[in-house]
Amino acid sequence: MRRNQNNVHDSLSLEKIGRQSGQCRSRRGRTRPQSMAQLCQRCHAPAQHQWMRFMAEIASKIILLGPQRNAITLTEELENLGVTGKVAVITAGWQEREDDDDDLQDALGRNAVNLSLHRRVDAVFEADRDLFMAHRRRQDQLRLLRDLYNVRLDAYISAAKALFHHSSKAAPLAYRTYAASTAQFAARSGDAEDDAEDNEAMLSGQRDGAVRTLRNLDTDHLGYIREIHDRFEKEVQPAERPALREQRKQVADLISDCQVVAIAGGHVATLLGRMRLLDMATLLAGRPVVAWSAGAMVLAERVVLFHDRPPEGPGNAEVLDVGLGLAPGVVALPHATKRLALDDMPRMAMFAQRFSPAMCLALDPYARAHWDGQEWTLADGTWCIDDSGRLASREVGESLDPNSWV
Repeated sequence: MRRNQNNVHDSLSLEKIGRQSGQCRSRRGRTRPQSMAQLCQRCHAPAQHQWMRFMAEIASKIILLGPQRNAITLTEELENLGVTGKVAVITAGWQEREDDDDDLQDALGRNAVNLSLHRRVDAVFEADRDLFMAHRRRQDQLRLLRDLYNVRLDAYISAAKALFHHSSKAAPLAYRTYAASTAQFAARSGDAEDDAEDNEAMLSGQRDGAVRTLRNLDTDHLGYIREIHDRFEKEVQPAERPALREQRKQVADLISDCQVVAIAGGHVATLLGRMRLLDMATLLAGRPVVAWSAGAMVLAERVVLFHDRPPEGPGNAEVLDVGLGLAPGVVALPHATKRLALDDMPRMAMFAQRFSPAMCLALDPYARAHWDGQEWTLADGTWCIDDSGRLASREVGESLDPNSWV
C-alpha cells in the first residue's frame, strides 16, 4: 500500500472538496502503449489515437471513495484522471429510483450516461419468465443458506468476542487462592512473571483458534455460494438467453463510448445481483472504475455486511456474497465511523484478524483508495483497521502488497 500526502483545501465546497490525490501507476498502461500506437497508425485517426492513449494510461485503475452525499470527491478524482468525455454511471442500487440522478448529472457536468441496469434486468425478466423463475429460486437458496450460516456465525462470534474481551489476568478463583498462598515464593523465584507470560500465550492461542473458526466458516459459506452461482450458470445458461444477451450487448456498447465507469451506492444486494446478471465484471475488466458506498463493496472479492450499532442491538459482521473481484485485497467499509464500534479495540481486532490478510478499509467521507493493478495507494486521511483493532495509517511513500496486510 502506498500513501500520498495531499494538500488540504481551505474551503469544503461541493464543487471542489477534499484533498488532491496523487497519481497511480498503471501496470496495464506500461505494457500496452506500443500496441495501441500501432493500432492508431493503421487507422490514421489522431482523435482515436488520443483516446486509446488515454485509455492505456488509466486502464485497470480502481478508485474507491467515501460516501458522496455530503462530501463530493468524485468530480475531483475524474479531473485527476484527466476525464473530459462521457462517464458511464451505475445507480442500480437505488432500485426504482435509479433514474433520479439529477445531482449526479450536475456533478458530472451532464456527461453522465446512466446504464439503467435495474430497469434493464426488469425488462429481461418481463421477456423471459423462465429466467425470472430460475433467478428467484437462486435467491431463495441464497436466503436459506444465509439463515443457516448466521445460526453458526452467532455462536462463533459470541465465543470469539468473549475471548477477545477476556483478560489473561482474570484467573479462576481456585488459581488466585493458590497464587496468593504462594505469592512470596513465586515473587522470589520469578514464577509470577513466567506465569503471566504463559497465561497471555494461552489466551492468545485461544483467540487465534476462534479467528480460524470464523475464517473457516466464512470460507465454507463462500464455497456454498459459489456452488449455487455455478449451478445457476450451468443450468440456466444466462449468456445464451436472447433477452439478456441483447441487454448485455447494449450495455457493452454504451460503456465502450465512455472514458470511465462510476458506481453509486444504495442497496448492496440489489446492486450486486443486477451487475452479476449483466456480467459487469467482464465488461468492467481493464477499465477505470470509480465507486463509493455499496458500489465500493461490490467491487471487492467478498461483500461483507457490518453494523455494530443497528437499532436492534450490536450485529455480527457477515459475508453476504462473492464480489466482482475488481478491487482485490480489501474489505470495503463505508460509513465506518458510524457503523463500527471503533472505540471497542478487542472487537475491532477480532474483525480485522478475521478478514486478514485483506485490508479493512474505512471509507468515511473524503476517503480515497487507488488500485493501479499492483498495489493500493491511500490518500492522506484514509484509514485501515489493523490487527490490533486500531485505525492505522502508513507513512508517506510506504508500499504494501494487498495480500500482505497484517
